[in-house]
Amino acid sequence: MISRRLGLKVVLVVTIAMLVVDLMQPRIPQPQSYHAFADQRSFLGVSHFADVVSNVPFAIFGLWGLIFLQRYSPEELRKHFLDRRERWFYVIISIGLLLTAFGSGYYHLDPDNDRLMWDRLPMTIVFMSLVAALIAERISLRVGLWLLPVLLVIGISSVVQWHMSETRGAGDLRFYGTVQAYSVIFVLLALLFPTPYTHGSDLLLIAGFYILAKVLEILDKPIFSLGHIVSGHTLKHLVAALAGYSILRMIKRRRPIPNTTV
Repeated sequence: MISRRLGLKVVLVVTIAMLVVDLMQPRIPQPQSYHAFADQRSFLGVSHFADVVSNVPFAIFGLWGLIFLQRYSPEELRKHFLDRRERWFYVIISIGLLLTAFGSGYYHLDPDNDRLMWDRLPMTIVFMSLVAALIAERISLRVGLWLLPVLLVIGISSVVQWHMSETRGAGDLRFYGTVQAYSVIFVLLALLFPTPYTHGSDLLLIAGFYILAKVLEILDKPIFSLGHIVSGHTLKHLVAALAGYSILRMIKRRRPIPNTTV
């Protein structure tokens, strides 16, 4: 870990660098080949059965998070949060995971650009809420609370902007891609800051699961070709859900470190 001042400088430099790279890149349309997933099998009347059903863990973990966060008594909240307002970041993350199950399931029933928007919107809710939560915990609670709605608007806007660009025939993924990449990078950058809680290194596991999910997504067809048992995209859903579970598991396990504040 480094000093908070130096950490903030690193975050600022990385943020500016990513914005510059985004603006310098040429327009990136959504490849229509993206919708042609390897596993096209139907079962029980459900098209693309494996890619649809593999979203169920998102719903399970989202509901689990909502249940245990809402059932915490004031005494139990103090075991996991230095300030009870921090809970709301993770409530929104849990809602995002639950909505991801429905959005992604809806998309995979009949993949196209219009449905893909409903797949991506809930995921940005999860990404942006986690970034705001880490800002609140490791930099400033007041800033994190203030930035939460701002970041949610930025994340949702990145999906809406992409979708509108596609409908105009000038598809551009740059904004959405930058938001997604920045979220993962920020999770790693957060490790530079001192944490007021135990189990702070669980962020590495969360980022690792997400990166693995992206690799599995890229290897969708090669993995499916190995016996036609399961596709890379189906595995991507399962691993990405584990990333969401790891976020909730982290706050369930953690305890405030004595003599720290947020």
